[in-house]
Amino acid sequence: MEADRIYDYLERISNLIRMDARRSESFKGLQPVQLEALHYLASCNRYSNTPLAVAEYLGLTKGTVSQTLAVLENNGLIVKESDARDRRVVHVLLTEIGRRLLDESIPPRVLRAALRAIPQDQRPLLESALAGVLQAMQVANRLKTFGACKSCRHHIVLEDASRRCGLTGERLFEEDAEMICREHQLPAGD
Repeated sequence: MEADRIYDYLERISNLIRMDARRSESFKGLQPVQLEALHYLASCNRYSNTPLAVAEYLGLTKGTVSQTLAVLENNGLIVKESDARDRRVVHVLLTEIGRRLLDESIPPRVLRAALRAIPQDQRPLLESALAGVLQAMQVANRLKTFGACKSCRHHIVLEDASRRCGLTGERLFEEDAEMICREHQLPAGD
């Protein structure tokens, strides 16, 4: 059956990626969940870098995420900062060491090598197909999409080419458009 084969491929690819990351000298001593939390924090925007958003994105309990973040903080890979407007909200930020560690290791070496073996003209099709599978699974499971800001129904590009979030009313910068957001919603019709 097609779904069984696709599952087998995706499951095996995921395991190989995690195995390669665990073997990396850069990640020595870190658990896969800690690496996944670091990767998420490097990819998310300022609305999405809270412990709760990490828990939602990874599908983990708040307690597990709290322990995960404590390890990352103790290793100097992240820092926690109180929100300037609401002191009850804590933002989790990568340190320079944490960012450098990810830049050196993500995507893992084995994945980079495998993608180089795929012809350049086939890569956009692969990316599009994987994005479609991810989106369909998120919708089917009623999960937040955590999509890139620029693909959200709330992302507004104004006449002067500036950007604004229609949900918060805040100004967005060019780099914000590329980051993932926990408030992301698919455009109407998707």
